[in-house]
Amino acid sequence: MFIGEYHHGIDEKGRLAIPVKFRERLMHGAVVTRGIDKCLFVYPHRDWMQLADKLAKLPISQANTRAFSRLMLAGAMQLEIDKQGRVVVPDYLRKYGGIKKKVVVAGLYNRLEIWDETVWERYKAGTEKTSGTIAENLGALGV
Repeated sequence: MFIGEYHHGIDEKGRLAIPVKFRERLMHGAVVTRGIDKCLFVYPHRDWMQLADKLAKLPISQANTRAFSRLMLAGAMQLEIDKQGRVVVPDYLRKYGGIKKKVVVAGLYNRLEIWDETVWERYKAGTEKTSGTIAENLGALGV
């Protein structure tokens, strides 16, 4: 399982070091794609295949399902981890996430999220302010 928040740098070639504790789970393949809230999602290959299969089964007659499938599938790229534990984040995905030099890699159970550090701090501050309301809404879902 992926958990935790890690601050890393990304170089001019788009190389990002994956936190050591996450590397083994990604060594058999990974996929990066556009996420929600201007971050990037990184899935281990197996989890990505399960998600892609679900997306492929959504009705193409509905505009929202087409749009979400396009966001996730057309934006996806396979990742390879080099000997130093780095991946190359494609330029078009760095632009989508507004990713510059400093990033946060956040573990969220079955996926990683990659955020520009400034965007993450702003998002996190806003979420922390409304955490009580969020918790109440999740209570209705059984969490």
